[in-house]
Amino acid sequence: MKIGFIGLGNMGAPMAANLAEAGHEVVGFDTAEGVGTSASAAEAASGADVVITMLPNGAILRAVASEVIPAMRPGAVFVDCSTVEVDAAREVAAQADAAGLGWLDAPVSGGVGGAAAGTLTFMVGGGEAAFETVTPLFDIMGQKAVLCGPAGNGQAAKICNNMILGVTMIATCEAFAMADKLGLSRQSMFDVVSTSSGYSWTMNAYCPAPGVGPVSPADNDYQPGFAAELMLKDLDLSQAAAAAADADTPMGQAALKLYRQFVEDEDGMGRDFSAMLPRFERRQRE
Repeated sequence: MKIGFIGLGNMGAPMAANLAEAGHEVVGFDTAEGVGTSASAAEAASGADVVITMLPNGAILRAVASEVIPAMRPGAVFVDCSTVEVDAAREVAAQADAAGLGWLDAPVSGGVGGAAAGTLTFMVGGGEAAFETVTPLFDIMGQKAVLCGPAGNGQAAKICNNMILGVTMIATCEAFAMADKLGLSRQSMFDVVSTSSGYSWTMNAYCPAPGVGPVSPADNDYQPGFAAELMLKDLDLSQAAAAAADADTPMGQAALKLYRQFVEDEDGMGRDFSAMLPRFERRQRE
């Protein structure tokens, strides 16, 4: 396929490179290894079978969409892999539909490592025909793609997933810090919890304690695999959506408050979201 890829940052660049390595013609607006470059987003989108965006927020998505949708050929598919507001995804989906384009909102889970390794999970909202067209590309960039329903449902799935992730990481870090103060070794803590009812992805696959469990950002001085400020962004999106849907999410609200404090008032900016553990180590009960 001919693919326009717009937004070649830490996530987008390896995703685009994997598509190019698999033999697709990829034209990017920015630079990435093996990817041709264009002078504008509209130029990258012109003549493409599929246009993929990976952007920081909904405002930028809206701006890029206003530029690329008129440049896309009818029948092409617009795939947004950003994490943005559900309403932003649905608004751009309506614009794409009016222009005769397919639409998928397809935010990802798996971080920079998953983008590089081609093991991302895509949570997808949109039409079945567009999903079938893009599935071969999802198979290159990731290990799984789930069609969650109509436009916006991919974003809904992403923010619900990451609300669980943020809450679970806080609980895991709290438990390790408490175990320290109770005289329980971190290895013993891991050995018990990782095979007991406290089992979770944050414990078993992404343990926040250095030297315990599989290698994780904790073993690299908490250099980000998934930065705390990105978790803050996703939790903020989750609570905006919860407010709009009149959903009671007290744990999500508490996680948002803690990550906001960590990122904006403490030393969390630029660190992995699992660096909550050293934060809790330093603190006493209030």
